[in-house]
Amino acid sequence: MSVQLHAATIATTTDNADTRLRVFDWAGVADDLDAQGCAMLEALLSPHECRALAGLYADDKLFRSRVVMGRHGFGRGEYKYFGYPLPDAVAGLRSAIYPRLAPIANRWNAAMGIDVRYPDTHAEFIARCHAAGQQRPTPLLLQYGAGDYNCLHQDLYGEQMFPLQVAILLSEPERDFSGGEFVLTEQRPRMQSRPQVVPLRQGDAVVFAVHQRPVQGTRGSYRVNLRHGVSCVRSGHRHTLGIIFHDAA
Repeated sequence: MSVQLHAATIATTTDNADTRLRVFDWAGVADDLDAQGCAMLEALLSPHECRALAGLYADDKLFRSRVVMGRHGFGRGEYKYFGYPLPDAVAGLRSAIYPRLAPIANRWNAAMGIDVRYPDTHAEFIARCHAAGQQRPTPLLLQYGAGDYNCLHQDLYGEQMFPLQVAILLSEPERDFSGGEFVLTEQRPRMQSRPQVVPLRQGDAVVFAVHQRPVQGTRGSYRVNLRHGVSCVRSGHRHTLGIIFHDAA
C-alpha cells in the first residue's frame, strides 16, 4: 500500500517534467558535456520525490529483472530494470530530457564521423529501437549498502545506442550513506586516463556520455572513450535512478 501511495505521489509531481526542465541552462549543459563529458542538473528532484522513487525498489511487480552485481563481476550491490509500462515519473523524465539532448548527440556524431542521427522525440527513437529488436526497457533503480561499489562500465545494449544518459542520486550523502561517489573516467589516445568525481547531492542529476565523445584537437576532432561507476560505499544505503534512452535486445 505504501508503495502504491509513493507511485501516485510521484506521478502527480512529475507531470510537469518538461516545465521543470526549462529552468536549466541547456546551452551551459552542452558546453559542460563538450568540455568534460558530463554536466549536472542540480535539484532536479525534491527530497520527497527521491524518497518516493527509492521506495519503489520493494515492489517487484514494477520490474522486469533483478541483477546482483557480484554474480557477474560487476561489483557489489544490486539493481532492477523497470518493466513496461514505466512508472509515470520515470517515463515523463525520459521523454522530457531526450529532446534536449538529441541535438547534442547529433552534433557529436557529426563531429566523430558517425552517420547515425537521432529523431526529435523519444517515442520515435524507441520505435527505432523496437524495430531493431531492442524491446526491453533499460531505466533502472540501483541499491548499494556498506562495502558495495559499481565497476567502471558502459551501458551498451544493442546496435541502437543513444550516446548520453542520466543518473539521479536519490539518497543524501553523509546522512543516508558515506563514500559511494559517482566516478567517470576518460581514456584519451596516447595519454593516461583522466578520472572525474561528480559531487552529487540528493535530487541532483548528472548527464554523461555512454561510450564516446568528440574532443577538438589540433588536427580536428578525435574520439575519447568514457566509463562510469560508483566508488565503495563506506556506510549506509545509496539509491540511484538511471535513465538510459535506448532499450535492450
